[in-house]
Amino acid sequence: MDLTSATPRWLGPSLRGYRRTWLRADVVAGLAAGVVVVPQAMAYATIAGLPVSVGLYTCIVPVLLYALLGGSHTLSVSTTSTIAVLTASALAGAGTAPDDLLGAAFTLTALVGVCLLVMRLLRLGSLVEQISPATLTGVKAGVGLTVAVTQLPTLLGLTVPDRDAGFFGKLADVVAALPTTQALTAIFSVLAVATLLVLRRVAPRVPAALVVVVASVLLVVLTDVEDRGLALIEPVPAGLPDLSPPLWDAIPGLFPAALAIAVMAFLETVLVARAQRQRSEPTVDSDQELLAVGVAALGGGLTQCLPPAGGFSQSAVNLGAGARTQVAGLTTAALAVLVALFLAPVLSDLPAATLGALVLVAVVGLVSPAEYLRLFRIDRTEFWVAIATTAIGLTAGLLPAVGAGVVLTLFLVLRTVSRSAVRPLYAAPDGGWTPNPPPGPPPRAGAGPAGVVLLHLDRSIFTGNARPTQDDVLAAALNHRPTPHAVVLEGTAVLRATIPLLDALEALDADLAREGTMLLLAAFPPDVRRQAAASRWWAAAERDERVLPTVDAAVAAASAREAQA
Repeated sequence: MDLTSATPRWLGPSLRGYRRTWLRADVVAGLAAGVVVVPQAMAYATIAGLPVSVGLYTCIVPVLLYALLGGSHTLSVSTTSTIAVLTASALAGAGTAPDDLLGAAFTLTALVGVCLLVMRLLRLGSLVEQISPATLTGVKAGVGLTVAVTQLPTLLGLTVPDRDAGFFGKLADVVAALPTTQALTAIFSVLAVATLLVLRRVAPRVPAALVVVVASVLLVVLTDVEDRGLALIEPVPAGLPDLSPPLWDAIPGLFPAALAIAVMAFLETVLVARAQRQRSEPTVDSDQELLAVGVAALGGGLTQCLPPAGGFSQSAVNLGAGARTQVAGLTTAALAVLVALFLAPVLSDLPAATLGALVLVAVVGLVSPAEYLRLFRIDRTEFWVAIATTAIGLTAGLLPAVGAGVVLTLFLVLRTVSRSAVRPLYAAPDGGWTPNPPPGPPPRAGAGPAGVVLLHLDRSIFTGNARPTQDDVLAAALNHRPTPHAVVLEGTAVLRATIPLLDALEALDADLAREGTMLLLAAFPPDVRRQAAASRWWAAAERDERVLPTVDAAVAAASAREAQA
């Protein structure tokens, strides 16, 4: 079954060249992922303050749409704890009235889809991927801690104020309510969490979530634990979701949060997709993922869903069970449809503490001290970005943390691109010239033949790094003793003749001339030279034979001119 010639390139990329022999493995993997995805998504809906049915519905239309459009062969999509917490923050921050909560949530999901599709239209995939990994570390830690503390009332049977108090406020509410802990609920929660952790460690192929869900339902059906105080989830309506038109009046208040959630949903999806990719599969196209997740979110917003994203744990189950293509995703969606149609009454006997246990175990891995230690050892700046993002997430909220992380990433990028692009050139041991210092005692940087300073431009010049580069070249000449009669600037790494490059070279030429030093340009790529020839200054430099094909030619020209002086 080959869809290559029958469909456009953007439709069903993971299904191209499909072989019938893969079908069994895909169906088995889809079912294995489904028994993880469905209860987990239902649990995540409670994080967002929404009915568990919303989590169940998120496993249908978004999963189907991603399977038809996504480029990853084995990614499993529903929603994640990060997205659920950001959704809860967005709804609380928008001041949504209780009667409009569901409509606002579905409008938010549709807005996330619109944001992702606009990013795709503008081809911003590679740009969004530049968000610092330290930012993601900080946001995920904030999510993990926030989710953990929000689940404690459910796990312990506590009654706490329903308010958006942030991490520390919610923790204080839990501590104040500890004397009212419901013993049966607490014991049940401990057993559920222990079962999930033990099965994950000793029998990783066993669907621990399914085991705990089934055991919990049987416990409720066969005993009187409900009468003794074990709270159940709200009844799950049978059937498929109705269409959910957006609340147009809510869009302005939800849009900033939708943009932040869109960024996180895309990043989570792409990170998992890249980690899951097998060597035989095509590389992950970030713009294709923007399209797939955007359409999935837009469709989900119209069918009562949370914003979708790729999840690591469910994708790992999918891959481990032998998934080859997104036929596995279609199978997962089909399983969710069957659950919605036929098992809703059974799910209504599920203890709320079971979902709390699923959530708690799922978010344990989001807080990674080892990652903070790694950042501290390798890059202190990134470490402090992670710390700052975490602190903002725990105090001001997770949506501000995402915004702060984007701003900090932008700062780091601007700081990097604003650094000087000039480095000294050294004589290579086997002849020629290199920007890498040779082994042994370090020679004087940039020191070429007598009276000549040799420098290398290691990247193109733009507005941010033009002035630092110009200043460093001038400083290299002024600090050289005796004053050099020539500076040779080698440009093999320059890819474009930009206006900042030409302006910096012209200004540098004038500055060096006042010091009695000549500027020579060497080894610029032919395309750059042709483009730069439109500049009067560059054209004049070429006529003056100060633009040379090689460093050796430039050194020879400098020596010849000095001999004639």
